[in-house]
Amino acid sequence: MTKVQNLAQSGHAFEQNQLGIVSMLVVGPDLDAKEALAWFERAAQRGYPPAEVNLAVMYINGWGTPVNYAGALKWLNRAAGQHFARAYYNLGILYLGGKGVRQDNEEAFRWFQKGAETGDSSAQTNLGYMYDQGLGRPRDVATAAKWYRQAAEGGNPLGENNLADLYLRGEGLKQDDSAAFFWFQQAALQGHTGARIKLGYMYAEGRGAAKDPTTAYAWIKAAQMAGDARGNDMLIQLEKVLSAEQITLAREHAMKMQHADANLSAKNFAQ
Repeated sequence: MTKVQNLAQSGHAFEQNQLGIVSMLVVGPDLDAKEALAWFERAAQRGYPPAEVNLAVMYINGWGTPVNYAGALKWLNRAAGQHFARAYYNLGILYLGGKGVRQDNEEAFRWFQKGAETGDSSAQTNLGYMYDQGLGRPRDVATAAKWYRQAAEGGNPLGENNLADLYLRGEGLKQDDSAAFFWFQQAALQGHTGARIKLGYMYAEGRGAAKDPTTAYAWIKAAQMAGDARGNDMLIQLEKVLSAEQITLAREHAMKMQHADANLSAKNFAQ
């Protein structure tokens, strides 16, 4: 038994939460979603906010347990009561989707704003999205860009992708292919499949970088391997201009990206 396991068994909430995360990532022997759930429950019962949020996320997704929105809401409210920013974001998600609560854009906006102002990058991204789409507030793309930028500068891949998209379209800020390329690349390196497709498009068209159909193919193929088929038509078009050797090299690069993505999974959990 490791030192972390010993401390967890002794009732240390931080180590219990860490073992829950390890269990979900399946990086140890005989660890799985049900065991993760048990560790999160033990830490949550001790009033540890990250574990309360992680337990709620397990309930929301039905990981190791049937979907339980009421249970998720209870634990998120407990964590929110302790001013834990990640709880604000997840409460916003429940209200935005009407999961276990009445769908309410204004309430979702309120929770995202609370999380955004506390510095949670996912809440900042979603607050930007609310302004971007005019949900819970009149549409204001310039303000959306401000929140996307804060999230992007905090390393949030969806925030990076959304900011890049505004630069590409020239909405809410001045059109800038170089800036769009930079932020799509940042998101793509973190495994965001939409950003990988857009980055591939930019390489294919020579926008923001020198034209490079082989690299374009690799990025789009990596997105396809992750289950995102939105770039399939571009792959077909690129195959018409690439040699068999170039396609093989691009696919090998895409496979390496897929392996690297497995190391990013821990970011989905509160620690």
